[in-house]
Amino acid sequence: MAKRTIPDASLLTGWRKSSHSGSDAGSCVEVLDDYPQGVPVRDSKTPHGPALVIPAIGWASFVDAVKAGALTP
Repeated sequence: MAKRTIPDASLLTGWRKSSHSGSDAGSCVEVLDDYPQGVPVRDSKTPHGPALVIPAIGWASFVDAVKAGALTP
């Protein structure tokens, strides 16, 4: 079974913020591309905290739903 969390996400490099994140210190998520076990996602305000690793197919479905406006706050 693939690892579902990374205890200290700061050990990985190449994180990028969501294109919808503002430049202020608000709520931002960061993702890491090309990770073999899936798509790591972390809170940008706690870079030394954990990251959740989401299977690639699940991440793709989530992104598609966001783009289609299917998710509302």
